[in-house]
Amino acid sequence: MLSRLRPVVDWLKVFRGGGIYAVALVAIPEALLAELRRRGVDVESWIVDVLAKALQLDPKTSAAAHMELAERHLEEGKALADRDPVQAGEKLYKAAEEAVKALAICLGLDVVEKVETRGRWTAAELDRSARDAASRLGNWLLDAWDHAWALHVWGFHEAKLDSDSVKARMPHIARLVEEAKKACA
Repeated sequence: MLSRLRPVVDWLKVFRGGGIYAVALVAIPEALLAELRRRGVDVESWIVDVLAKALQLDPKTSAAAHMELAERHLEEGKALADRDPVQAGEKLYKAAEEAVKALAICLGLDVVEKVETRGRWTAAELDRSARDAASRLGNWLLDAWDHAWALHVWGFHEAKLDSDSVKARMPHIARLVEEAKKACA
C-alpha cells in the first residue's frame, strides 16, 4: 500500500509550501480507474472539469483551477528534467495542456461547449484551442504548443528525448503557462 502512495508523498515533498491550499487523497475503485485509463482520460483534469460543471463554477474559477494544475505540472517537470526526462516531458506537456484548457475557458472559445457536452478533451480540441488562442495572443503560443506536443509524443510515448532536449523546450512551456496566467487573471 505504501508503494502506491509514494507518488503522493513525493509530490507533497516537492510542493510543500508552494501555494497548494488543500490536498485530498481520494480512493477511486480499481474498476473505475481501469476504465478511465482504458479511455485515456487524465483523471485529475477530468475531476476538475466534472467538479466545475457540477458546482456550476464561473469560467474564471474553472480556468483558475486548470492554471493551478498547469503551474504544478510545470514545477514537477522542471524538478524531473535531469533525472527522468521521460516523466519530465510528460509533466511539461501536461502543464501546456492545462494552460491551453484555461485559455480556452477564459477566452470563451467555442470548443469549450463541445468539450462540456462530451465530458472530456481530445487532442484535436486542444490543438484547435491552441490555434484559436494563438490567433488572439500571438504565434509564439502555437510554437509553444508544438514544443509541448513534441515532449508528449517523442519525449513520453516514444521515450526518445534526453534531458537536454527536454530542457531546451522548457522555456517555451514556462512562457505558455505564465502568459496563460496573465490572460486569465
